[in-house]
Amino acid sequence: MAQEAAGVARLAAVLADETRATMLLALLDGRAFTAGELARRAGVAPSTASEHLDRLLAAGLLTERRQGRHRYVQLTDGATAHLVEDLVSHAGGAGVRPPTTLRAASARAALARGRTCYDHLAGRLGVDITDAMTAAGLLSQRTGFSVTDEGCAWLIDRVGVDPAALRATRRPLARPCLDWTERRTHLGGAAGAALCARLLAARWVERIGSGRAVRLTPAGANALADLLGRPIR
Repeated sequence: MAQEAAGVARLAAVLADETRATMLLALLDGRAFTAGELARRAGVAPSTASEHLDRLLAAGLLTERRQGRHRYVQLTDGATAHLVEDLVSHAGGAGVRPPTTLRAASARAALARGRTCYDHLAGRLGVDITDAMTAAGLLSQRTGFSVTDEGCAWLIDRVGVDPAALRATRRPLARPCLDWTERRTHLGGAAGAALCARLLAARWVERIGSGRAVRLTPAGANALADLLGRPIR
């Protein structure tokens, strides 16, 4: 018990820094960033950013690879992203300062409408798709959270997801992820990741700028309404 408690305390100490928290949030879209890009996101000097990244790497929260003179880092895995998103959800109440500028308010509103949570869809868009899949019998939330046989066939035959993306992974096929803006569940796991990748590839969903925010395109709205039998916001 003492060893586990010490491990929790060490992890909490790593997370208890606003600069490192900003870097982790920037990496929640699943992409790899350079140290320089994260320094600009966090508003710190490159040398300071490198020190913070070393702490995150040592804690096992990030992995890195080098390409030429550039150092790229990203979240270690989906479980790490899930941890960060859960912390955001728990901190999403009175402890979070409201935006003080129109730009910040617009950015927060865009994230609430739709965003990526590591490699799956979140925000109102992610929750709405999850609700529609559940209503159509493609997801079951009666006893746990799972993709039904009909849901697997729908993903492969109707949406065009590669079957290999749903198999042979260590992560669960479906995982409930608490949405920190909607306070409800959206679809994570291998199925959530495969669905997000397919919607982005088909340009049914597109990124807004360089951050995590995404939006449903007109073509995507029509396609998903047809596939799910109800409009998606």
